[in-house]
Amino acid sequence: MNIIDNRAQRLVLALIALVLLIAGVGVGYLLFGKSTNGRQEAAATPERKVLYWHDPMVPNARFDKPGKSPFMDMDLVPVYADEGAASVRIDPHVVQNLGVRLGRVERKALGRELEAVGALAFDERLVEVVQSRVAGYVTRLHVKAPLTKVRRGEPLLEVLAPEWLTAQQDYLALLDAADAPAIEPIRETARQRLAVLGMPATTITTLERKRETRANITISAPIDGVVSELDVREGAAFDAGAPLVRINGLGKIWAHAQIPEAQAALVRERDAFSARAVAWPGETFTGRVVALLPDVDPQTRTLPVRLELNNKDGKLSPGMFVTLTFAAPAAAPELVVPSEALIATGQRTVVIRSDNGSFDPVEVHTGRESGGYTAILHGLREGDEIVLSGQFLIDSESSLRSTIDRLRTAPA
Repeated sequence: MNIIDNRAQRLVLALIALVLLIAGVGVGYLLFGKSTNGRQEAAATPERKVLYWHDPMVPNARFDKPGKSPFMDMDLVPVYADEGAASVRIDPHVVQNLGVRLGRVERKALGRELEAVGALAFDERLVEVVQSRVAGYVTRLHVKAPLTKVRRGEPLLEVLAPEWLTAQQDYLALLDAADAPAIEPIRETARQRLAVLGMPATTITTLERKRETRANITISAPIDGVVSELDVREGAAFDAGAPLVRINGLGKIWAHAQIPEAQAALVRERDAFSARAVAWPGETFTGRVVALLPDVDPQTRTLPVRLELNNKDGKLSPGMFVTLTFAAPAAAPELVVPSEALIATGQRTVVIRSDNGSFDPVEVHTGRESGGYTAILHGLREGDEIVLSGQFLIDSESSLRSTIDRLRTAPA
């Protein structure tokens, strides 16, 4: 029985070995045949045509032959005729589901309007400082508080000045003297002395007419405006040359505004502008640019501008805020795209261009922006179709593809 069992076992082992040998030969044939067929198919596949080589990090720079990138320490990546640089192809149904909106590059004249907020202040050119050229005392104040509005010729205060009184008496004595050729020059000199001492012209005229001196002299407002400073009080003494009252005119008023440095070219001296004040809804005030002050703020990068507003009705007051609108001359049409189409990466600005279902990122150089449109200085042509929404998803896919291409061509 043992001999029979041993023979059976050897027979079973032999059969198993034969089956394994046959299976190994079959698998080897299949693998060898498939590999050979694969190589034959690869050899039969036509070689893809290379259009140019580029650096995926700087896709707009093109090279005629392979080599090292002059921008990065990496090999240039070939761009084939059947696919663009970092191009992304999306099925039309997917494009619709993603809500991708398309637009076109067009030529258009951008509006040159600029708006800014200004703060009103007194026009420093319309300032009159009332002061005395002699020492004296204030006997009466007609205007007793600052910011009081006054009219030209309205009395401000009355003063007693001993020097004025003495000069009046001397001039009056010459007026009453007999007319003689030698007296007339002296009389004229006495009259000029009153004017040099700062006596009001109306007081001198009254003296000549009534032939009597006045101790208290009334000083009147020289212009229409508002008393911005009142430096004396009733009974107070003052020295010669001391300021008594400061009056600011209100016929014109200044507005101070800050213009962005990048838009300073839109504002020029003597340009007209309009202004709107919250205090007077529905009304528009007009004026002209007085000066662009040479003092750029290093923090906000803005340029101070001084403007002059007409204020004949006196509706505008210092301290008010106004919205200023500058209307510069119309510019020539230029290449523009909707501002929403731009992708700003921090180092460059990209627009996604669409061409028969293929989406390519294009680096562009931009100009100024106005009314929702941005000028394109370089990178696109008129009529190019561009992506307005969903471009961030496409740009991310394009960047990923560029990275994969760069890794494939990186040396092992």
